[in-house]
Amino acid sequence: VQLQASGGGLAQAGGSLRLSCADSGRTFSSHAMGWFRQAQGKEREFVAGISWSGDNTFYADSLKGRFTVSRDNAKNTLYLQMNSLKPEDTAVYYCAVHYVGPWGSMSRRDYGDWGKGTLVTVSS
Repeated sequence: VQLQASGGGLAQAGGSLRLSCADSGRTFSSHAMGWFRQAQGKEREFVAGISWSGDNTFYADSLKGRFTVSRDNAKNTLYLQMNSLKPEDTAVYYCAVHYVGPWGSMSRRDYGDWGKGTLVTVSS
């Protein structure tokens, strides 16, 4: 699994961005996936997770209703639709594979194959 996040950039508060995470490996559809983010000077935090099929998703409580995770296994791509953006959403966003631990885990220790992140900056 080789992950590469993209789609970040500068957005205004209230705007939207769609992030993508492409997997150049061969086992993308076999794994649950997750999005995390890390703001400058802060710990990396969980954003959203999705099952291998895409049928089940879960989110950090503070982001429910604004962010939507999805995937297209035919394209080996994970997505994160971010709406109603706030300045506090400014961070580097990462995708990762959920390898260990229970379904619904928000612990970064249960994820691996961290790809290069993409920077999202939200201006007020």
